[in-house]
Amino acid sequence: MQKLTISIIQADLVWENVDANLNAFANKIQSIESTDLIVLPETFSTSFSMNSEALAEPMNGKAMSWMAEMAQNKNAVIASSAILKEKNKIFNRFIWMRPDGTFEKYDKRHLFRMGDEHNHFTPGRKRLIVKLKGWKICPQICYDLRFPVWSRNKKQEYDLLLYVANWPEVRTAAWEKLLYARAIENQCYVAAVNRIGIDGEGVNCNGNSMLIDPKGELIWKAPNQKESTKTVNLNFDELNSFREKFRVGMDADDFEVR
Repeated sequence: MQKLTISIIQADLVWENVDANLNAFANKIQSIESTDLIVLPETFSTSFSMNSEALAEPMNGKAMSWMAEMAQNKNAVIASSAILKEKNKIFNRFIWMRPDGTFEKYDKRHLFRMGDEHNHFTPGRKRLIVKLKGWKICPQICYDLRFPVWSRNKKQEYDLLLYVANWPEVRTAAWEKLLYARAIENQCYVAAVNRIGIDGEGVNCNGNSMLIDPKGELIWKAPNQKESTKTVNLNFDELNSFREKFRVGMDADDFEVR
Protein backbone atom coordinates (compact mmCIF):
# COMPACT_ATOMS: atom_id res chain seq x y z
CA MET A 1 0.00 0.00 0.00
CA GLN A 2 1.31 3.44 -0.94
CA LYS A 3 1.70 6.32 1.46
CA LEU A 4 -0.98 8.99 1.29
CA THR A 5 0.07 12.64 1.23
CA ILE A 6 -2.58 14.98 2.61
CA SER A 7 -2.52 18.78 2.70
CA ILE A 8 -4.69 20.70 5.17
CA ILE A 9 -5.51 24.38 4.69
CA GLN A 10 -6.75 26.14 7.82
CA ALA A 11 -7.93 29.60 6.81
CA ASP A 12 -10.21 32.51 7.52
CA LEU A 13 -13.31 32.76 5.31
CA VAL A 14 -14.86 35.91 3.88
CA TRP A 15 -18.55 36.03 4.78
CA GLU A 16 -20.77 35.20 1.78
CA ASN A 17 -18.11 36.31 -0.73
CA VAL A 18 -17.46 33.50 -3.18
CA ASP A 19 -14.91 35.29 -5.36
CA ALA A 20 -12.81 36.45 -2.41
CA ASN A 21 -12.70 32.95 -0.91
CA LEU A 22 -11.90 31.21 -4.19
CA ASN A 23 -9.08 33.66 -4.92
CA ALA A 24 -7.62 33.30 -1.44
CA PHE A 25 -7.68 29.51 -1.56
CA ALA A 26 -6.23 29.46 -5.08
CA ASN A 27 -3.18 31.34 -3.81
CA LYS A 28 -2.78 29.00 -0.86
CA ILE A 29 -3.13 25.91 -3.04
CA GLN A 30 -0.47 27.14 -5.44
CA SER A 31 2.05 27.10 -2.59
CA ILE A 32 1.63 23.34 -2.13
CA GLU A 33 4.36 21.53 -4.05
CA SER A 34 3.24 17.90 -4.22
CA THR A 35 0.31 16.13 -2.61
CA ASP A 36 -2.48 13.62 -3.21
CA LEU A 37 -5.29 15.32 -1.32
CA ILE A 38 -6.03 18.96 -0.43
CA VAL A 39 -8.72 19.60 2.20
CA LEU A 40 -10.44 22.93 2.88
CA PRO A 41 -12.83 23.95 5.69
CA GLU A 42 -16.60 23.40 5.55
CA THR A 43 -18.56 25.69 3.16
CA PHE A 44 -15.25 27.01 1.94
CA SER A 45 -16.66 29.37 -0.69
CA THR A 46 -19.21 31.23 1.47
CA SER A 47 -18.59 30.53 5.16
CA PHE A 48 -21.28 28.81 7.24
CA SER A 49 -24.27 30.99 6.32
CA MET A 50 -27.97 30.19 6.58
CA ASN A 51 -28.65 32.47 3.62
CA SER A 52 -28.86 29.29 1.60
CA GLU A 53 -31.45 30.37 -0.98
CA ALA A 54 -29.30 33.24 -2.14
CA LEU A 55 -25.94 31.44 -1.92
CA ALA A 56 -26.78 27.97 -3.28
CA GLU A 57 -25.04 27.22 -6.56
CA PRO A 58 -26.00 24.60 -9.15
CA MET A 59 -23.77 21.58 -9.60
CA ASN A 60 -22.19 23.24 -12.64
CA GLY A 61 -21.66 26.56 -10.87
CA LYS A 62 -18.61 28.60 -9.89
CA ALA A 63 -17.52 26.58 -6.83
CA MET A 64 -17.63 23.25 -8.65
CA SER A 65 -15.83 24.64 -11.70
CA TRP A 66 -13.15 26.13 -9.47
CA MET A 67 -12.63 22.82 -7.64
CA ALA A 68 -12.24 20.99 -10.95
CA GLU A 69 -9.71 23.54 -12.17
CA MET A 70 -7.66 23.41 -8.95
CA ALA A 71 -7.68 19.60 -8.88
CA GLN A 72 -6.47 19.44 -12.47
CA ASN A 73 -3.79 22.08 -11.94
CA LYS A 74 -2.34 20.38 -8.85
CA ASN A 75 -3.03 16.80 -10.01
CA ALA A 76 -4.61 16.16 -6.63
CA VAL A 77 -8.04 15.61 -5.16
CA ILE A 78 -9.66 18.77 -3.76
CA ALA A 79 -12.13 18.12 -0.93
CA SER A 80 -14.53 20.34 0.99
CA SER A 81 -18.20 21.21 1.35
CA ALA A 82 -20.17 24.00 -0.30
CA ILE A 83 -23.75 25.25 -0.44
CA LEU A 84 -25.09 23.47 -3.51
CA LYS A 85 -28.49 22.99 -5.10
CA GLU A 86 -29.83 19.99 -6.97
CA LYS A 87 -33.42 19.14 -7.95
CA ASN A 88 -34.78 22.14 -6.01
CA LYS A 89 -33.12 21.01 -2.79
CA ILE A 90 -30.24 22.76 -1.03
CA PHE A 91 -27.44 20.78 0.60
CA ASN A 92 -24.34 21.35 2.67
CA ARG A 93 -22.57 19.05 0.26
CA PHE A 94 -19.09 17.59 0.53
CA ILE A 95 -17.36 17.28 -2.85
CA TRP A 96 -14.49 14.92 -3.60
CA MET A 97 -13.14 16.41 -6.83
CA ARG A 98 -10.60 14.40 -8.81
CA PRO A 99 -8.03 15.82 -11.27
CA ASP A 100 -9.98 14.41 -14.23
CA GLY A 101 -13.10 16.37 -13.27
CA THR A 102 -15.08 13.43 -11.94
CA PHE A 103 -16.35 13.71 -8.37
CA GLU A 104 -18.21 12.08 -5.51
CA LYS A 105 -20.61 13.79 -3.14
CA TYR A 106 -21.79 13.43 0.45
CA ASP A 107 -24.62 15.49 1.90
CA LYS A 108 -24.27 16.43 5.55
CA ARG A 109 -26.52 14.11 7.53
CA HIS A 110 -26.56 15.87 10.89
CA LEU A 111 -27.68 19.45 10.39
CA PHE A 112 -26.79 21.81 13.24
CA ARG A 113 -30.17 22.75 14.67
CA MET A 114 -28.71 25.16 17.23
CA GLY A 115 -27.63 27.22 14.23
CA ASP A 116 -30.97 26.63 12.43
CA GLU A 117 -29.22 24.62 9.70
CA HIS A 118 -32.03 22.03 9.64
CA ASN A 119 -34.46 24.72 8.42
CA HIS A 120 -32.27 25.81 5.51
CA PHE A 121 -30.74 22.60 4.17
CA THR A 122 -31.84 19.07 3.26
CA PRO A 123 -30.12 16.31 5.28
CA GLY A 124 -28.18 13.54 3.58
CA ARG A 125 -29.08 9.88 3.94
CA LYS A 126 -26.06 7.94 2.70
CA ARG A 127 -22.51 7.73 3.99
CA LEU A 128 -19.71 7.98 1.45
CA ILE A 129 -16.45 6.04 1.27
CA VAL A 130 -14.01 6.97 -1.48
CA LYS A 131 -10.70 5.48 -2.57
CA LEU A 132 -7.37 7.16 -3.25
CA LYS A 133 -4.08 5.31 -3.87
CA GLY A 134 -5.63 2.20 -2.30
CA TRP A 135 -6.75 4.07 0.83
CA LYS A 136 -10.40 4.05 1.83
CA ILE A 137 -11.57 7.44 3.11
CA CYS A 138 -14.81 8.43 4.84
CA PRO A 139 -15.68 12.16 4.64
CA GLN A 140 -17.99 13.81 7.16
CA ILE A 141 -18.99 17.38 8.00
CA CYS A 142 -18.66 19.29 11.28
CA TYR A 143 -21.69 18.39 13.47
CA ASP A 144 -21.45 14.77 12.22
CA LEU A 145 -18.51 14.50 14.63
CA ARG A 146 -20.89 14.28 17.60
CA PHE A 147 -22.58 11.10 16.33
CA PRO A 148 -20.27 8.07 16.61
CA VAL A 149 -22.78 5.61 15.16
CA TRP A 150 -22.60 7.45 11.84
CA SER A 151 -18.81 7.11 11.70
CA ARG A 152 -18.61 3.56 13.05
CA ASN A 153 -15.86 1.72 11.16
CA LYS A 154 -17.47 -1.70 11.09
CA LYS A 155 -15.23 -4.35 9.48
CA GLN A 156 -12.58 -1.71 8.70
CA GLU A 157 -14.56 -0.10 5.90
CA TYR A 158 -12.20 2.87 5.83
CA ASP A 159 -8.66 3.90 6.81
CA LEU A 160 -9.00 7.67 7.11
CA LEU A 161 -11.89 9.60 8.65
CA LEU A 162 -12.02 13.12 7.24
CA TYR A 163 -13.86 16.08 8.82
CA VAL A 164 -14.35 19.54 7.36
CA ALA A 165 -15.77 22.09 9.79
CA ASN A 166 -16.77 25.57 10.92
CA TRP A 167 -16.43 24.61 14.59
CA PRO A 168 -16.67 27.51 17.10
CA GLU A 169 -14.03 28.36 19.67
CA VAL A 170 -16.52 28.06 22.54
CA ARG A 171 -16.70 24.29 21.95
CA THR A 172 -12.99 23.65 21.34
CA ALA A 173 -12.79 21.10 24.17
CA ALA A 174 -15.50 18.97 22.56
CA TRP A 175 -13.85 19.27 19.13
CA GLU A 176 -10.54 17.94 20.35
CA LYS A 177 -11.86 15.18 22.60
CA LEU A 178 -14.30 13.87 20.00
CA LEU A 179 -11.63 13.75 17.29
CA TYR A 180 -9.35 11.68 19.52
CA ALA A 181 -12.28 9.39 20.34
CA ARG A 182 -13.16 8.85 16.67
CA ALA A 183 -9.56 7.84 15.88
CA ILE A 184 -9.30 5.44 18.83
CA GLU A 185 -12.69 3.75 18.52
CA ASN A 186 -12.43 3.32 14.75
CA GLN A 187 -8.72 2.41 14.57
CA CYS A 188 -8.13 4.88 11.77
CA TYR A 189 -6.34 8.10 10.96
CA VAL A 190 -8.43 11.23 11.53
CA ALA A 191 -7.87 14.46 9.62
CA ALA A 192 -9.98 17.43 10.71
CA VAL A 193 -9.92 20.81 8.97
CA ASN A 194 -11.47 23.82 10.71
CA ARG A 195 -11.64 27.51 9.82
CA ILE A 196 -10.49 30.52 11.82
CA GLY A 197 -11.93 34.01 12.25
CA ILE A 198 -15.25 35.62 13.12
CA ASP A 199 -18.14 34.97 10.74
CA GLY A 200 -21.03 37.26 9.77
CA GLU A 201 -23.06 36.11 12.77
CA GLY A 202 -20.30 36.98 15.22
CA VAL A 203 -19.24 33.35 15.79
CA ASN A 204 -15.52 32.95 16.39
CA CYS A 205 -13.71 29.86 15.11
CA ASN A 206 -10.14 29.29 16.28
CA GLY A 207 -9.01 26.48 13.98
CA ASN A 208 -7.23 23.71 15.86
CA SER A 209 -7.20 21.57 12.72
CA MET A 210 -5.68 18.21 13.60
CA LEU A 211 -4.18 14.97 12.33
CA ILE A 212 -4.44 12.01 14.72
CA ASP A 213 -3.11 8.48 14.30
CA PRO A 214 -5.06 5.23 14.92
CA LYS A 215 -3.69 4.91 18.46
CA GLY A 216 -5.02 8.33 19.37
CA GLU A 217 -1.64 10.07 19.19
CA LEU A 218 -1.42 13.58 17.79
CA ILE A 219 0.51 13.84 14.53
CA TRP A 220 -0.02 17.57 13.99
CA LYS A 221 -2.15 20.42 15.26
CA ALA A 222 -2.56 23.78 13.56
CA PRO A 223 -1.76 26.94 15.52
CA ASN A 224 -4.64 28.61 17.30
CA GLN A 225 -6.27 31.50 15.38
CA LYS A 226 -3.69 31.44 12.59
CA GLU A 227 -3.91 30.48 8.95
CA SER A 228 -1.83 27.41 8.26
CA THR A 229 -1.11 24.99 5.43
CA LYS A 230 0.39 21.63 6.34
CA THR A 231 1.31 18.61 4.22
CA VAL A 232 1.80 15.23 5.93
CA ASN A 233 2.49 11.67 4.77
CA LEU A 234 0.27 8.98 6.28
CA ASN A 235 1.67 5.47 6.63
CA PHE A 236 -0.64 2.56 5.87
CA ASP A 237 1.80 -0.10 7.08
CA GLU A 238 1.71 1.38 10.57
CA LEU A 239 -2.09 1.42 10.51
CA ASN A 240 -2.32 -2.17 9.29
CA SER A 241 0.26 -3.41 11.80
CA PHE A 242 -1.63 -1.85 14.70
CA ARG A 243 -4.95 -3.30 13.53
CA GLU A 244 -3.43 -6.77 13.27
CA LYS A 245 -1.88 -6.64 16.74
CA PHE A 246 -4.86 -5.07 18.52
CA ARG A 247 -7.99 -6.54 16.93
CA VAL A 248 -10.68 -4.56 18.70
CA GLY A 249 -13.05 -4.86 15.76
CA MET A 250 -13.58 -8.57 16.36
CA ASP A 251 -15.57 -7.73 19.51
CA ALA A 252 -17.55 -4.82 18.08
CA ASP A 253 -21.34 -4.77 18.39
CA ASP A 254 -23.28 -5.35 15.20
CA PHE A 255 -25.91 -2.82 14.10
CA GLU A 256 -27.28 -0.94 11.12
CA VAL A 257 -27.98 2.78 10.73
CA ARG A 258 -31.48 3.60 9.48
